[in-house]
Parts: sequence; structure tokens; C-alpha cells
Amino acid sequence: MFSRSASNLHQANTTMSKHDFHQQLVGLTAQIGGQPLDPALDRWLNAHHGPGSQSFERLKASCLEGVRDGWLCEREGGGIRYGRVFKPDDALHRFSVDVVDMQDIAGPYHVHPGGEIDLILPLQDGAATFDGRPAGWCVYPPGSAHRPTVVGGRALVLYLLPEGQIQFSNR
Repeated sequence: MFSRSASNLHQANTTMSKHDFHQQLVGLTAQIGGQPLDPALDRWLNAHHGPGSQSFERLKASCLEGVRDGWLCEREGGGIRYGRVFKPDDALHRFSVDVVDMQDIAGPYHVHPGGEIDLILPLQDGAATFDGRPAGWCVYPPGSAHRPTVVGGRALVLYLLPEGQIQFSNR
């Protein structure tokens, strides 16, 4: 179902290292650390780091390279490729970082005790949505829950979780 071939993923002249990706996220989390996870943050992220912005395009390219090079989404379960890239640390303003690769599938139900910030990166023709949202950012407030769902194609989703908190349930 998921191919790591260069024909399916962005091909770059340079290689993004895991350290470079961490540094990229340090810059982003410095801007949002300590902010309430609410609709205002959702709007701000999409206005300043949304599709078409340099930061969005850099993060998308980095995620594609990480998947291609095998250090992102290195695990697979239930038809979803996934992986925790970074545990919460002070440099990341206590956010953990996960990236998933999903295609026309609903993931496991879970609760976000501290909220969740998602960067939605549709692949191929860009038509895929995540929980009904197109390319861009989606912020879930503390205590929210969902079954993350991608429809209309394939997407990478980068998750920022305060303190890495997530609670899975059989619901």
C-alpha cells in the first residue's frame, strides 16, 4: 500500500537529516509554545505557516525526504505508517513530534489531554483531507478526541502533542 520509491515521493538534491528537521521544528515551536491550543492558534498557523508559505513548503519537503530516507514513518500497523520522531524536549517547547502516512483510512480513536496540533500534507494530487480539512494546520483543544481520518487520497500528517500526551481507546 505504501511505497517509499522516489517516484512516489519528493526527490531532492540535498538530504534532510533528523537533526535538521529537529532544528526546523525548534523554530516553529518557539512561536507557538505556551499558546492556548484553540481556534485562534489554528487561524494564526494557517495565516503564517499555511499552504504556499515558505515554512509550509519546507516542512512538507522535509517530511517527504524523511519518509523517503526511512527515518519518518518507520513503523506500520493497521494500514498506517507512523512513528514518533522526537519525544518532548525543552528545545521543542515540550511538544513531541509524530508523523503518520495515511491513505483513505480512519486511525484509532484517541483523546488529546493537552490538545493536538496537526500539519496536513496531502500527497499526489493534493485532494486528500484529514478529518475533513485540506492542506494546512488543524488545532484540537485540550480534552478533544477523534478517529483521525484521511479520505480522497494519501496524506502525511505531522502531529505536535504537548508533553507527548495521547490516550488511545477501543471506542
